[in-house]
Amino acid sequence: MQRRSFLKAAGVGAAVAATTTVTSTAVSHATPRHTLPMGMDHYRNLVPELFDPSPVPQQHSEAIVIGSGFGASATALRLAQSGTQVTVLERGLRWPHDPYREIHTSDLLADGRGVFRRTSFTNLTGIPVACDYFSGVLDATDYENMSVWRGAAVGGGSVIFTGVMIAPERRFFDAVFGNSLNYDEMSATWYPKVRQMLRLSPLPEDLYRTTNFGHSRRWDQDARRAGFDPHRIDGIWNWDVVRSELSGGSRPSATVGDTNMGNSNGAKFDLTQNYIPAAEATGKTTVCFGHQVLSIGREKDGRYVVDVESSDPTGAVLTRRTITCDRLFLGAGSIGTSELLVRAQATGALPKLNEHIGKGWGTNGDGAMVRSFGFSDGSAQAAPSASRIVDETGLPLSLENWHAAGVPVNIGMLASLGMTLDPQRADFSFDARADRVVLNWPQNGSAATIEALRAVQNKMAFAGSTLPSALPFAQDVNCSFTAHPLGGAVLGKATDGYGRVKGYDGLYVMDGAAIPGSTGTVNPSLTITALAERNIAEIINSKR
Repeated sequence: MQRRSFLKAAGVGAAVAATTTVTSTAVSHATPRHTLPMGMDHYRNLVPELFDPSPVPQQHSEAIVIGSGFGASATALRLAQSGTQVTVLERGLRWPHDPYREIHTSDLLADGRGVFRRTSFTNLTGIPVACDYFSGVLDATDYENMSVWRGAAVGGGSVIFTGVMIAPERRFFDAVFGNSLNYDEMSATWYPKVRQMLRLSPLPEDLYRTTNFGHSRRWDQDARRAGFDPHRIDGIWNWDVVRSELSGGSRPSATVGDTNMGNSNGAKFDLTQNYIPAAEATGKTTVCFGHQVLSIGREKDGRYVVDVESSDPTGAVLTRRTITCDRLFLGAGSIGTSELLVRAQATGALPKLNEHIGKGWGTNGDGAMVRSFGFSDGSAQAAPSASRIVDETGLPLSLENWHAAGVPVNIGMLASLGMTLDPQRADFSFDARADRVVLNWPQNGSAATIEALRAVQNKMAFAGSTLPSALPFAQDVNCSFTAHPLGGAVLGKATDGYGRVKGYDGLYVMDGAAIPGSTGTVNPSLTITALAERNIAEIINSKR
């Protein structure tokens, strides 16, 4: 396949889409595309399921859930179990699993299956990769001073994350949430509920001892030499599938570093294998993929209006419609939910939204780190993270053992994913001239995080006789991106204590937008899901 030869052709559909306008009441239908731009039949041959038509959303639903990630999927399931008819609107595609086929692509050689509607992508190695304009699973949105990575698929971020799901320490949790959320309640009820639903468990010892996890053992060794106490962390992985990769019973995926752009064989127990099919099994949930929500508003009779655009896998617009619902649940992630609310407030579609809309956004203190000359067993580094350390000598932080993302072979690079308790926050604003919502992250907004992470990175590098950074592939601490965007409609400020948006009954925030910029030095997925479980239980029980 010659990618560059048809990038221009693929971009035509996007250019046409960008010039089409939508009104709040109009219903328009474009002619469906039955052929792909030159060369795109490659994707139809690889994953024909991506081209199956999506269910069509009803003109009116009892409840619409926007998004299908952690918070959205938990919301859809519990609503459906309560007897509510639910329509889920997901902009990304529905991806299958197969033990032998190459459903997803790799970080290093990412094609259109990897990146959502871009023609180039720079991964953590700093090496730009040309790719086809296609509806891949990873959306990398570049704002001024910050790139935000998020999922664009049925299952949302669960398809592309590294699989770590752990709760923060009480002291860090309380520092973030204060009196707005009770740690004892979350620990006693909601964290365990999610752990059971997603079958969370740490890396088993038999896998930890294999050559593919040699980098994990070396990382732990260096951490101990530096005076830290690495401890195992829970993951969402299906360890039997991981073992099957090593025994030849499945195409290698998790064991060779695949995760950021999906796992073809289902090694990651993502939401398409639990919450989402469980919701559909009730007969009350319809998942409409390839459906991008453009704006939201409310009619005089109290119904919510949702302007939605459906498209094919190349991004070509198929239909644009306005549909309605009695109750609207926002689960499009911190970026998607914040954008919809900020736009609705700025345009007057939801004028009663309060002054906290678009505020309290943070990166979760994210930073990617790499050391070189950290040689270990094996020719490849497996993706599942084994362990974590905590440091409180300065800005509180944690480091997780990671794989060298985007590097196809084990060449002695030891990677870490760091998360600090960084208080830096930013807000969203609406640029009327450009007709878009922008994120106002300051130029040096991650300075405190970089300094804190670098100190621990250097300590481990010295103890392990390794070298910080791996130039020209990667810098020592990279905080130019976040894969854990949080905030924009914070619990207890933009919403009440259970995600009900202030000023509007029947409108709810059920995702990471409700969390004030941090989950206390841990990956946010467990807290997002547990908070959604807590909030939707109260919403259903109270009937409001």
